[in-house]
Amino acid sequence: MSQEQPNNPLHGKTLEMILNYLVDYYGWDGLGDRIEIRCFMYDPSIKSSLTFLRKTPWARKKVEDLYIATLLNK
Repeated sequence: MSQEQPNNPLHGKTLEMILNYLVDYYGWDGLGDRIEIRCFMYDPSIKSSLTFLRKTPWARKKVEDLYIATLLNK
């Protein structure tokens, strides 16, 4: 039986799933307030944000960290 990462809240989650969750939870304005990157603040879309986040490790880390913090504070 394989339990590779049972305590990792990101395990099995795609970046798109995480981003959709955060947008549903905070909205684009709230997300832009928490993570100040252009793709969240000016004409935001899931597609353009995913493109940026996949190419920018530091921004992806901020999104993943916010997702984990949001889950812990629920």
